[in-house]
Amino acid sequence: MKNLMICFSAGCIGGLANSLVVWQFGENGVAQWLGVSIAPALTPSWLYPRIVWGGIWGLVFILPFLKSRYMLKGSLLSLFPTAVQLFYIFPYVSGKGFAGMDLGMWTPGLVVVYNWVWGIVTAVSIRFSR
Repeated sequence: MKNLMICFSAGCIGGLANSLVVWQFGENGVAQWLGVSIAPALTPSWLYPRIVWGGIWGLVFILPFLKSRYMLKGSLLSLFPTAVQLFYIFPYVSGKGFAGMDLGMWTPGLVVVYNWVWGIVTAVSIRFSR
């Protein structure tokens, strides 16, 4: 149970970090410079589900592999929410086309970067909690 709580909490911290990076890229014009139409407002209604889903995705860190290589584990596990976002959420839930291409050509690249931030912050949070 302790392990599940640590992974969920770390995933929430990773979700917060991911959300702040997404917001900053939109706020500072980085996403627009890359031709990507992702520039959310930092509101509780936008932030809360992202933090909770970050925690839910954090539960994948319970998988018993690469225990001593936490940065690699975070990088690899970040590919799971990336795949769901690109191949399910964008095309079927949001109607933004395959891999979110309706939002811009570099959308898949930014999604990889955003979720990599989640994976690394989650992995580091787990590492420091133990």
